[in-house]
Amino acid sequence: MPARIAGLGMALPKQARTNHALAQIVDTSDEWIWSRTGIRERRIAADDESTFSLGLGAGRAALEQAGLQPEQVELVIVATMTPDLGSPAVANLVQDSLGARTAGAIDINTACTGFIYGLSLATAMVDTGQVGNALVIGSETMSRILDWSDRSTCVLFGDGAGAAVIDGGGADRSFLAFSLGSDGGGAGSLYRANSYGLLDQFPGANGSLDLQMDGREVYKFATRALTDTVVATAEKAGVAVEDLDLIVPHQANVRIIKSAAEQLGLPMERFVVNVERYGNTSAASIPIALAESDASGRLAESNLVMLVAFGAGLSWAGALLRTGS
Repeated sequence: MPARIAGLGMALPKQARTNHALAQIVDTSDEWIWSRTGIRERRIAADDESTFSLGLGAGRAALEQAGLQPEQVELVIVATMTPDLGSPAVANLVQDSLGARTAGAIDINTACTGFIYGLSLATAMVDTGQVGNALVIGSETMSRILDWSDRSTCVLFGDGAGAAVIDGGGADRSFLAFSLGSDGGGAGSLYRANSYGLLDQFPGANGSLDLQMDGREVYKFATRALTDTVVATAEKAGVAVEDLDLIVPHQANVRIIKSAAEQLGLPMERFVVNVERYGNTSAASIPIALAESDASGRLAESNLVMLVAFGAGLSWAGALLRTGS
């Protein structure tokens, strides 16, 4: 039986920060942010919330929906660019707190594409019989790596987590194709340094440990990558783009999504958009959107569902799944 999504879950910080609230601490306005990004608010982790705790909450929700007990989990994958520790991995902390006593655990750091990379790894492991199931989590606390005086970045991001249980249970919500890619030559367009890194490798490096982004270059890359990855993933599966029922894109900017819809010749009604409420949650973006689509019934109403992301690396990733048997 092919690998499939058996359960979905999400977890969000309690605090929402609106554009009006941001306008009190940085030179911006609700109209400026909304017109350029489509964002109205985002969730911000409190002192007692972390990448680990949010990921744990999302993971527990996904396991509950899948009807899988924690001790039955065989592999935990956490996609994040905001780990709480340099080492060990967030996945180790989640594995322990879940009570998944015999599970392997690994983090993936490909930023916004990380969840799809994690799905690809989990699917391959299940399909080849190396594990019977995997818990894949995307969890981020982006608010902790932002310069809150820089309106070009701090208004864009939010915190949250989403998760999926992958098992070999059947054709419903099974994966038809993955498409992964990277262009490390663009690494300097979007990066975060660490205290022991070689900052002088990147033009414009200023010694900051906050997220650095060349917004114009990232926007151009994102619009191209989103469109090209949808086409490439559909071609791998032998599916026509016009036959896609639902597209779940990385939630970075509504203008990027609208541009992709136009280039693909698809109506916006086929795209999941929740960036207005959460901003860009990096690796958590797609699993949160998936979990919400599942809860609303939109996922069940669709047959061919495309997941597509772009992000730091530069990297891109697509996954096509079929719902129904």
